[in-house]
Amino acid sequence: MDITIENILLIGSFLLFISILAGKTSYRFGVPTLLLFLAVGMLAGSEGLGGIYFDKPDIAQFIGIVALNFILFSGGLDTRWKSIQPVLWQGIALSTLGVLITALCIGIFAWQITDFSLMEGLLLGAIISSTDAAAVFSILRSKNLALRSNLRPTLELESGSNDPMAYFLTIAFLSLVMNPQDSVWSIVPVFFQQILIGGIAGFGFGYLSKLVINKIRLGFEGLYPVLVISLMFITFSATDAIGGNGFLAVYLCGVYIGNQNLIHKNTIIKMFDGLAWLMQIVLFLTLGLLVFPSQVVPVIGIGVAIAAVLIFVARPIAVLLSLSFFKMKFKRRLYISWVGLRGAVPIVFATYPLIAGIEKANLIFNIVFFVSLTSVLIQGTSLAAVAHWLKVSLPSSEKKLSPVDKILMDESKSHLQEIEIPEGSIAIGKRIVDLKIPTGAIIAMITRNNNFITPKGETVLERNDILLVLTEDRSNFLQVKQYLE
Repeated sequence: MDITIENILLIGSFLLFISILAGKTSYRFGVPTLLLFLAVGMLAGSEGLGGIYFDKPDIAQFIGIVALNFILFSGGLDTRWKSIQPVLWQGIALSTLGVLITALCIGIFAWQITDFSLMEGLLLGAIISSTDAAAVFSILRSKNLALRSNLRPTLELESGSNDPMAYFLTIAFLSLVMNPQDSVWSIVPVFFQQILIGGIAGFGFGYLSKLVINKIRLGFEGLYPVLVISLMFITFSATDAIGGNGFLAVYLCGVYIGNQNLIHKNTIIKMFDGLAWLMQIVLFLTLGLLVFPSQVVPVIGIGVAIAAVLIFVARPIAVLLSLSFFKMKFKRRLYISWVGLRGAVPIVFATYPLIAGIEKANLIFNIVFFVSLTSVLIQGTSLAAVAHWLKVSLPSSEKKLSPVDKILMDESKSHLQEIEIPEGSIAIGKRIVDLKIPTGAIIAMITRNNNFITPKGETVLERNDILLVLTEDRSNFLQVKQYLE
């Protein structure tokens, strides 16, 4: 079946519906949801039951870039600075040095066992060098894993921040394959340029985005997530245009504004959580449609060898070397090594050689697809079991909910008390969004001149306002009271 304008909505909505139903039941059998999305796409593809012929790597790449923007930005919004601060340097080491070591190990191994040149092997290694943010975020959260110490924020920080490094290495080694006369050292200054500009642009656009969101008055709550989407794409495209790493900028922009007081912040976070899931489904469906299973079968032998080296050799070496500078129990290092899930991101990066038209592009794509599939199937289905075996898991009842988890669960606060704004209070004349109240507190209602006001981010407080404050515990309430009075 050819995709046309007339049937694309019907086909797309039907596949989306089937994917959601498949995802709902998948964990009864311990199968990661994302694997089911990929399977649905393959079944609907040209060699599956659906017979949909889709051989457009450029379109798949475009969908992948758009989807990755949403997934990384949403992951940034969910990242709390207080949770990642203790593991910041561990995460940076894993997402830079760890990715480079993984790429080198896989590249050299592929060079030795195949007819790939060294640069072609390193290109393959670069493509599969990063853990997949979509896979790690969705599997950790859907399995509701409670992990000891700072394991979870370390894993989520790594998976959310290592795509930029893998993207840079992919583009760099692809360039060296296409221009063998260039020196490998020529990519070093480009790396520092991309990371430096990407980092500055990410925080810079994050700061500007905060100002725009809080200063502009749209009048309709539903327009604020739309505004944030436009700011997200501006961040990515503008950073890329000036020579920076757009993926890094988008993630850092999300981290910055996710830790600021924003108008309609809860609405924005909930909207992006849903959009991230939608993008994950669309991305895996698209990649499932793009692959031709008959072309994957011949590379199973090479794929098994590379997947085995990746899971049991390259990833452990990369983790152990990257974390050798930090104090951490060996079992926790092993678990970080095991949660090296590959998913849609390597498959998206594998479309770059296809579009560039290099000689072994199709072979690289099919190897990457098989390795990613194997990683999600083996590692994704065993995260809970390995965590229990290594004794790094906690009972789910002991799991601490992050502020974002509480927003998404609509969890009620346990303390409800009133605070009156006295004369001389720091809050007089300020909007609620500009107040620096603890994240565990919510202003639920305002009484002003015997009238009840539903507070919004742009609501300006006045003298003698009586605030009805919901807090998690008494200590939160005392902090709010001390700040406002």
